[in-house]
Amino acid sequence: MSVKDNPGKPRRSSYFALVWRQFRRNKLAIFGLSVLGLLVVTALLADFIANDRPLAVKYDGKIHFPIISGYLVDMGLAHWPVEFRNKKFKKLVEMDERCEPEDRRIDWIVFPPIPFSPNDYDLDYVITPPSWSHLLGTDDTGRDLLSRLIHGTRISLTIGVVAVSIYITIGVILGSLAGYFGGWVDILISRLIELMICFPVFFLIIAIVAYLPQSIYNIMIVIGATGWAGVARLVRGEFLRVRNIDYVSAARALGFSTPRIIFRHVLPNALAPVFVSATFGVAVAILVESGLSFLGFGVPPNVASWGAILAKARELMPSGWWITTFPGLAIFITVTVLNLVGEGLRDAMDPRLARR
Repeated sequence: MSVKDNPGKPRRSSYFALVWRQFRRNKLAIFGLSVLGLLVVTALLADFIANDRPLAVKYDGKIHFPIISGYLVDMGLAHWPVEFRNKKFKKLVEMDERCEPEDRRIDWIVFPPIPFSPNDYDLDYVITPPSWSHLLGTDDTGRDLLSRLIHGTRISLTIGVVAVSIYITIGVILGSLAGYFGGWVDILISRLIELMICFPVFFLIIAIVAYLPQSIYNIMIVIGATGWAGVARLVRGEFLRVRNIDYVSAARALGFSTPRIIFRHVLPNALAPVFVSATFGVAVAILVESGLSFLGFGVPPNVASWGAILAKARELMPSGWWITTFPGLAIFITVTVLNLVGEGLRDAMDPRLARR
């Protein structure tokens, strides 16, 4: 007999189903999750939203997809046709339009909604305010600001997610060892955690990055390698609480190996607070990257990130208000929605804060 056939029998739900049910009651958290999903989609499809390469073109009777072909060329799986090797499709279109109708080689061409790449220079539109040609204006070299913001979404979210993944991995491993084994292992790791907490993290990151070449990978590694102390302390506390519960004692009595007890029985029941910490951590990592780029220690100049755009806008002040307003607004919105999602997860996972 199913649960539907027996209405008197209570329905059993998994832990994640209960958390999701409680999370949905928080309207602000759902709004933040929706905006965050939109940002993720924008980051994944940035090349198809803002690019100076066309989505599709019919050239000499053949249909080409230059954006997709660009991925294949970068991976060494294909080669550009001779006419496409310079990748300046707008000039190719202009040259084709000058020809007689019977000599034209382009039958049709479809550009992305924003036909500008993040590094597409246009010296005829230098420090131009928002207009129909450039919806959010341009910078001092004529680069479209909206295109740079869209591609900057990918850079900022990537740095946030990868950096948080690195320091959560380090923090979970060290916190698990300290909380489960205790003794001298706990003492050693706890002193290491306290040593890391004593340093101002942002200034420590600046000191390390100053001696490294500008690279998005260095930024992610440095943020990840310096932010694990809080996660390690959180996981250690959860392990100290969970390791003495009956099902862990039963697993030891049955002779299960230590790695199996840690990864199959203790760790899954200690990770709930880590998910909340990860959500807030992505927001912090985005702010750190923006701050580093603003100070000139972040990504290379040719990489479009929100902090790098703000750093360039600082040199142009007080002119070009749009160059500071829109990147700052993008950082504010992203950090805000991540905090809303983090608070929603915290409330849903903590029964003491859940609304009945």
